[in-house]
Amino acid sequence: MTARGRFLARTALLIAVFFGLDKVVALLRTVIIARVFGVSALLDAFNAANNIPDLLFVLISGGSLAMAFIPVLSEYFGQHGRAEGWRLFCHVANLAFVITAALSAVVAFFALPLVQSRFGIAPGFEPTQQRLVAELMRLNLIATLLFSLSGLVIGGLQANQHFLLPALAPVMYNLGQIFGALVLAPEHSPFSHWQIPAYGLGVHGLVYGVIIGACLHLGVQLPALFRYGFRWTVGISVRHPGVLRVLALMGPRIVGMGAFQASELIRDNLASRLGEGAVTALTYGWFIMQVPETIIATAIGTALLPTLACLAARDDRVEISRTLTSALRIMVVLTLPAAVSGVFLTRPALQLVFEGGFFTSAGTDLVTVAAQMFLVGLVGHSLLELAARTFYAWGDAVTPTVAAVLAMALQVGVSLVFLRNTGLGFGGLALANTLAFSAQAVGLLVVLYWRRRAFNAGAVLRGWGAAALAAGCMAAVLATSFRLAGGLPGAATGAVLALAVYGLVVRVAAKERFSIPSA
Repeated sequence: MTARGRFLARTALLIAVFFGLDKVVALLRTVIIARVFGVSALLDAFNAANNIPDLLFVLISGGSLAMAFIPVLSEYFGQHGRAEGWRLFCHVANLAFVITAALSAVVAFFALPLVQSRFGIAPGFEPTQQRLVAELMRLNLIATLLFSLSGLVIGGLQANQHFLLPALAPVMYNLGQIFGALVLAPEHSPFSHWQIPAYGLGVHGLVYGVIIGACLHLGVQLPALFRYGFRWTVGISVRHPGVLRVLALMGPRIVGMGAFQASELIRDNLASRLGEGAVTALTYGWFIMQVPETIIATAIGTALLPTLACLAARDDRVEISRTLTSALRIMVVLTLPAAVSGVFLTRPALQLVFEGGFFTSAGTDLVTVAAQMFLVGLVGHSLLELAARTFYAWGDAVTPTVAAVLAMALQVGVSLVFLRNTGLGFGGLALANTLAFSAQAVGLLVVLYWRRRAFNAGAVLRGWGAAALAAGCMAAVLATSFRLAGGLPGAATGAVLALAVYGLVVRVAAKERFSIPSA
C-alpha cells in the first residue's frame, strides 16, 4: 500500500471511530429522550419543528456549500497558500452567515403558517400542537445560525487534511442535547442526589439542549482552526474567483439537497395525518439506519473526498479507478451484513435498550416497522455517499442534482401509491425512501461507469456477488436462530453465528482479496 493509501486508511479508521463514538452518544441521547417523552405528540412536535431549520442548514452550509467548498478550498490551500485559502474561507463564511440570518428571520416570522398550511410541515396536527411546533422551530433557528459557521469550519479543517476535531464535533453536539434532556426538560432531576436541579422546561428544554450542543459543535473546532493559521477578515466578495467557483458548484447542489429535504418535509407532512407517533417512529427508524451508514459509509466517503478531489485535479483516472473500485467493494461488504442483521435484531434491541419510562412495547412496534423499512435501503444510501462525492470531486454538480430531483419525485410518487393501495401505513413512507435512494445510487454509478469508466465494473460486481451470497447465508442463520430460540437469546446467538458465517463465505467466495482503498 502506498503512503497515500496508508494515510487514507488511517483517516477513514479515525473518522469511523469518532463517528462510532458519536453514534453511541447519539443512541444514549435518543434512549434518554424516548424514556422521558415516549413516542408521543410532544416528541412529534419536536421532530417536526426540526424540518425547516435543518433545511436551511443543509442548503446553505451543512450540505450543499460544504460539499462544493472542500474541493475548491483544498486547491487554494495547495496552490495559493494558506493565507489566500483562509481569505476565501472568510468570504464564503461571512456570506453564508448573512444569508442564513436573513432567511431565519423570514422563517421565524412565518413559522405558524408554514406549519399549518396544507402543503406545510404538519397540517394533520391539532392546532395546539401546531402552535408548539412553531415555537420550537423559532428556537431551533438559533442553533441553525451557529451551524452555518460550524459546518464551514468542518470543511476548512478537512481541506487541511485535519479530521480529528470535525469528527469530535457531533459528539459534543449530542452531549448538549443530553444535557437538555436530563437537566432542562424533566420535572424531577435523575441527579438530585448530586444536587443537580431539574428545570422542568419540558420539550422546550430539548431545544435549549440543541442550542447548547450547537455552541459546543462550533467551539470544539476553533483551536484547530487557529492552529492552521486562520485569521478572520471582514467583508464579502462575490467577485472573488474562488467564491464564484464555490457558488457555481453550490447552485446545483442546493437543488439536489433541497430535493432531499423536500422529500423529508413531504414525508412528515403525510405522516402527520397518520396518527400520534408516526412522525417520531420515522425519525427513530431513520436514526437506527443512520448508525451503520454514518460509521461505515460517511466515514469512508469523508476520507475519500479530498483524495478524489486531488486525483481529479490532475486527471489521474487510473488511481481514481483503483480507489473507487476498492471503496465500492468494501462499502457493500461492510454495509450488507449490517442491513441484514439490523432487520432481524431491531425489535429485540429496542426491547432491551429503549423500553422503559414512557417508551412502551407499543412504541417498539411502531419504531421497528420504520427501522426495518429504512434498513433495507442501507446499502443504497451508503453507495450514494461514494457516487455523489465522486461527481463533486470531478467538479460535476449537475448530474447528482438531476438524480436527486428524480429520486425525490420517485419517493413522493411511491409514497402516495403505498398510502392509497397498501396497508403499510407510515412504514410505506420509509420503504418509498429506500426504493428511491437505492435507484438514485444505482443510476449515478451507471453514469460514472458509462461516462468515465470510473471503476472496474467486473471487480465490483464480483465483490458484490460474494457479499450477496454471504448475506443470504447470514439471513438463513439468523432466521433459524430466531425460530429455535427467539427473543434476546436467539438474537445474541444468531448474531454471533451469522457474522461468523458471513465472514467465512465472503472469504471463500471472493476471488480477489478485499483491501482498504489506496490512491
